[in-house]
Amino acid sequence: MKIEEVSLKCKRILEEVGKVIVGKEEVVEKLLLAVLSDGHVLIEDYPGLAKTLMAKTLAKTLGCEFRRVQFTPDLLPADITGTYVFNQKTMEFELRKGPVFTNILLADEINRAPPKTQSALLEAMQEKQVTIDGTTYRLKKPFIVIATQNPIEYEGVYPLPEAQIDRFLMKLRIGFPERGEEIEILKRRLAWKSDVIEVDEVVDTDTLIEMQKAVEEVYVDDKVLEYIVDITRATREHPRVELGVSPRGTVFLMKLSRAKAALEGRDYVIPDDVKYVAVEALAHRLILKTELWIKGVKAEQVVKEIIGKIPVPKGY
Repeated sequence: MKIEEVSLKCKRILEEVGKVIVGKEEVVEKLLLAVLSDGHVLIEDYPGLAKTLMAKTLAKTLGCEFRRVQFTPDLLPADITGTYVFNQKTMEFELRKGPVFTNILLADEINRAPPKTQSALLEAMQEKQVTIDGTTYRLKKPFIVIATQNPIEYEGVYPLPEAQIDRFLMKLRIGFPERGEEIEILKRRLAWKSDVIEVDEVVDTDTLIEMQKAVEEVYVDDKVLEYIVDITRATREHPRVELGVSPRGTVFLMKLSRAKAALEGRDYVIPDDVKYVAVEALAHRLILKTELWIKGVKAEQVVKEIIGKIPVPKGY
């Protein structure tokens, strides 16, 4: 598939999602970039900001099978991966597949489940497979996890360890709508006369896989590669940072930059592509020094500061 075709399909997808999601074009675009990069997303924001609706609508436009799991303290790993159930008619054990056998899985409030259950999902994210009673099963392609967590509730939750957060390609925040946008939400609800909104399927899973393959062909010049590495290495040397971005984060930043270039219809990456996705790709990987965390300094601020200081390669 040519890059121009990828760009056209992406814009059509964003247009279709925009019929439902009001005023969050950049968030939806970055979510689509993660899908093009075949990576997983963590959304941290308050309840009622359309996290589920956004994921479900995007899945529909992509022609992907969608499942949602509400994570709770009593959720078991088998509730995610599946288990063998005895069939009395055949007198044999049969596999009852869990919700992880899908294309796009919404893991709602992932930090409410105990670590053992979180690990079962994160293993599937990393390996794109699950092992049940010694038998390994490959997951469908594409397989994308969109996980959410609530930043205001800390009682009865199991925060994701830093090593597990690092497996997410990017971390997004949606934010409250502007006044005009919120009025538009009400107007659309009146016009629809229903809480269920239908959108058109723009592509199917086979086409989406071809789009992902096309992104892998996007060229990255050595100067841009050096620019990406300079940014991530600067996080490790920053005086406010206890632990900087891992090499995995460097690779993820490059992948997202290529997806942004493809969305714009280019078969090569420019520094602006890197800047566009850097905060969402890197901030959740930083561990700030304790005194700064107490003072309310955000990792996003540190990443923005680094981007402002690293010189753009000559010729761009």
